[in-house]
Amino acid sequence: MHDGRRLRGQRSREAILERAVALASVDGLGGLTLARLAEAAGVSKSGFFAHWRDKEQLQLDCVAWARRLWEERVIAPTATVPKGLRRLFALHESRLAFYADGVLPGGCFFFVAQVEFDDRPGPVRDAVAAAMGDWLGYLERRVKDAVDLGELTADPAQLAYEIEALGEATVTHSRMRSGDAAYRRARTAVLDRLRALATDPSILPED
Repeated sequence: MHDGRRLRGQRSREAILERAVALASVDGLGGLTLARLAEAAGVSKSGFFAHWRDKEQLQLDCVAWARRLWEERVIAPTATVPKGLRRLFALHESRLAFYADGVLPGGCFFFVAQVEFDDRPGPVRDAVAAAMGDWLGYLERRVKDAVDLGELTADPAQLAYEIEALGEATVTHSRMRSGDAAYRRARTAVLDRLRALATDPSILPED
């Protein structure tokens, strides 16, 4: 019975976090009010307080949940793609699919969180910065894989930065303009850049 209560509590916590990250992708972490979140997640206020006693801890847990979601939906699907240039481009396509599929109503949790906390020092800003830094480092390592395999001639840090910048720009353009056109352009932009730097462009898709 004790294990059953624990399992229900864990499921309740995960359901709240899932809803909280979705809401925060639109309104930011600062928009997560107790009343709104409890209603959206279908839990009582007392049930909410059983998991979180303060808003900052909720925000930190949202960052961790969003990070897990990104790893599961963007990074993990590329694990079976051959290492090097193919996996690097697959990673970009996986990211665009994450946005296009509407996994989060606001497009990207971390894009919104960066804007919200860039000038607000504290634990939440540190957590967001760490997550974004780790992602950029992951991108850089995937570029380095391609360089080490002789498939690419590039500065890993510079190219990773360029790919990330295009990814972030896609969030804004897909929301404010035609989403499909933004995704196509973002795919073409990175594909053309990789072809220009590839030692054998035929490794990459033709279009």
